Amino acid sequence: MIINHTYKFIFLKTRKTAGTSLEIALSQFCTATDTITPIRWQDERIRRQLGYVGPRNYRAPVSDYTPSDWLALFYRGPKRLLSNHDPAKHVQRVVGSEIWQTYFTFCFERNPFDKAISRYYWNTNEPRPPIDEYLQSVQPDLLSNWGIYTIADQIAVDFVGRYERLNEDLAIIQEKLGLPRPLNLPRAKAGYRKNRDHYSRVLNAAARQRIEAVCANEIAQFGYHWEAI
Repeated sequence: MIINHTYKFIFLKTRKTAGTSLEIALSQFCTATDTITPIRWQDERIRRQLGYVGPRNYRAPVSDYTPSDWLALFYRGPKRLLSNHDPAKHVQRVVGSEIWQTYFTFCFERNPFDKAISRYYWNTNEPRPPIDEYLQSVQPDLLSNWGIYTIADQIAVDFVGRYERLNEDLAIIQEKLGLPRPLNLPRAKAGYRKNRDHYSRVLNAAARQRIEAVCANEIAQFGYHWEAI
């Protein structure tokens, strides 16, 4: 996630929505006073190669440490104030109501059926289990982003872009923030999904039902529906 004080925006990073690529692209507009949470070392390497600003200002101040935090320091490293996929409620509490209400807050969502397949390929290795078995066992918050950009089941951000119209919505964000350059996304986390068939050819009835149950909120909110080809 990113908190940018120059262009006054907060980017909440959802899962399997090109979030890492967008996070890297947004980093070019950040300075030393902004907050950027860490990503995988492979993706941090891409960010460094592009010459963009890396992780900063996401650790908790020492004054916030409890005795258990000091003990954990030797095992888990410094305490984090903010992390990669933190939900809106936590970020709002950290930045305070004034910044939350005056900065432009945004994230991206994706067709939950297609997103589930992306999650499956990201989390499994060969020989992969049947996708319906995987979807039945995986934690709901890895299939649904609803809890990241909502508070009390209400959308809490100013703009939810759609992965399906990524370029158009990136142009909206660029104009809204007054960014001096287009948001050209690098290819982070590419190459994991081998099967590019339409989701209706990949998911069976059990998999469909699982996704519709877990992702019922975003399906209703954004008008997603099952399409067969």
